[in-house]
Amino acid sequence: MLDSFWGIDKAVLTKVIITFLIIVVLWLVRKILIKLFLDKLDDAVVRYRWRKIVLYLLVFIGFILIIPLWFGAFGSLSTYLGLLSAGIAISLKDLIINFVGWTFIVLRKPFKVGDRIQLGEVKGDVIDIRVFQFSLMEIGGWVHSEQSTGRIMHVPNGIIFSQPQANYTAGFEYIWHEIPVLITFESNWEKAKKILHEVLGRNALHLSPNAEEQIKEAATRYLIYYNKLSPIIYTSVKDSGIELTLRFLCDPRKRRDTEELVWEDILTQFSKNDDIDFAYPTQRFYNNMNEGKSRAKQEEKTSNFNNELRKTDEKI
Repeated sequence: MLDSFWGIDKAVLTKVIITFLIIVVLWLVRKILIKLFLDKLDDAVVRYRWRKIVLYLLVFIGFILIIPLWFGAFGSLSTYLGLLSAGIAISLKDLIINFVGWTFIVLRKPFKVGDRIQLGEVKGDVIDIRVFQFSLMEIGGWVHSEQSTGRIMHVPNGIIFSQPQANYTAGFEYIWHEIPVLITFESNWEKAKKILHEVLGRNALHLSPNAEEQIKEAATRYLIYYNKLSPIIYTSVKDSGIELTLRFLCDPRKRRDTEELVWEDILTQFSKNDDIDFAYPTQRFYNNMNEGKSRAKQEEKTSNFNNELRKTDEKI
């Protein structure tokens, strides 16, 4: 009667009714499971996870039951399996990419547990690697000098295929760090540079034979070449003064501590010398007659004298 009333083929109508019944039954099963078991769990996190598991499981069962029911509409088993596999691939795309990413991490080892890494904007120490994601103890963010924020970040493995990767500790366990020190033009910059060398000698990292071996080993896997590994100071001139840049190797996890030791030593040593001052943005007026070098002063006087003579001649 219904098929003649709606103009629908009887076989199709039967499949529609059975499909509807399957959905209703699975919905009732879910409600019963939640009422009898899941709502009685005290832990909210565990309860949430089990509700999700039950939902996904019942949806999968419904998919398995309904698709064969409509199998005749697909014409052949190969077509059905092709559409089924395509549907699964699309719906599970992210999981598949993350699994492939995990395989890449395990085999290629771009990083391992304990390494400090950066992928795009994500930075931290690797504390766990799983099939679909890895976990980082976050560094940086609102915390300066890349110290820990206290947050644990769970990152999908697939990110390694779409973001650039940086490893602070792979092969060679140290990184280069620089501290710019700006002093005034009137300061004794040669003396200041000597003091800074002494400061680095007391506080900067000095490579042990073991560290040198690490560099040689890393050079066998990567094109790594360092001509100079000892601390060095570069001199340059800026708008506000003379900049002495301290460059040295340090442990990536002790960068802030090392910088603090270096700065405290610099402040202590510079305070003992009256001919060395820190520079900062200021505005000054320069009088070449009073402050210039002796030859410059003489040239300035001659120029002023000639100008006066010229003015006198013009009046006459």
